Amino acid sequence: MARGGRKAGEPIYLRRHMVALAGAVVLPIVLLQLYKLFIGPLSFDIQLGVVLLMSILAGLGLYVTHRSSAQNEP
Repeated sequence: MARGGRKAGEPIYLRRHMVALAGAVVLPIVLLQLYKLFIGPLSFDIQLGVVLLMSILAGLGLYVTHRSSAQNEP
C-alpha cells in the first residue's frame, strides 16, 4: 500500500470533488424548482433541456477539477 493509505490507481476523493458532484446532481433540480416557484411553470421539454445542459456543464466542471488535482499523482 502506498503512503497515505491509497492503492495505486485508486481514485482521489477530495472535499471539493464531493461538493462539485453534489452540485452537479442537486443544482439543476433546485434551480428549476426556484424558477417555477418565483417566475412560473415551464414546459417539460424546456425543463429537460435545462437540466441536461446544466448537468453536462457541471459534469465537465467536475472532470476538470478532478483531472487537475490528479495530474501530479504517481
